[in-house]
Amino acid sequence: MYLYPRQLLVKHFWTPKQQIEFLDIYNRLRRRSHSEIITHLRRASAFVPHEKLRWHLTDVCTKVQNGTHPTAQDILALRDCFSTHPLGFSQLQASHMRALSQAMLLTPYLPSPLLRWRLRSHTAVLHQLDRALAKLGIGQLTAQEVRSACYLRGLNSTHIADDRCRTWLGEWLHISCSLKEPELSLLLHNVVLLSTNYLETRR
Repeated sequence: MYLYPRQLLVKHFWTPKQQIEFLDIYNRLRRRSHSEIITHLRRASAFVPHEKLRWHLTDVCTKVQNGTHPTAQDILALRDCFSTHPLGFSQLQASHMRALSQAMLLTPYLPSPLLRWRLRSHTAVLHQLDRALAKLGIGQLTAQEVRSACYLRGLNSTHIADDRCRTWLGEWLHISCSLKEPELSLLLHNVVLLSTNYLETRR
């Protein structure tokens, strides 16, 4: 435990310095999958039947790749792409699901049916938490609770000011609470779309 605190101790036993160091390490691990996920989205855009929607998905991917932070409206405009073919939960390819699992800090080394079931279940629980959090109100959370909520949803909040974390979490909740159950694949991809280029996270 002394030699390998990150692997053997839960984060409640980490020192404040270790918490920042270890969370940075985990964030670097999950960010490795971001470019692969955007590549999967670009490939899937070719199968979107509606031309305007196909163009919008490509545009959002280009923005993220070029270092631009998409707006909540940019992301919500894509909801029809993620409710059915080509990006609904039932249509995701195995390599795509493995990359998404890495982005969620979940092991990708499972058979495809288990990956799909776990990602769907994990996202459904997150969606329920988002609805409860939106009802409670971000203003009721402490600074540490806000940072933890952001980190859980893909943002490395350890180096971001409290007000910026609250702004980002507000964007996330707006997107999440606007989605219906068949569209939750978009919420899963939001871990990448909304966090990749947000302010100080471009490190």
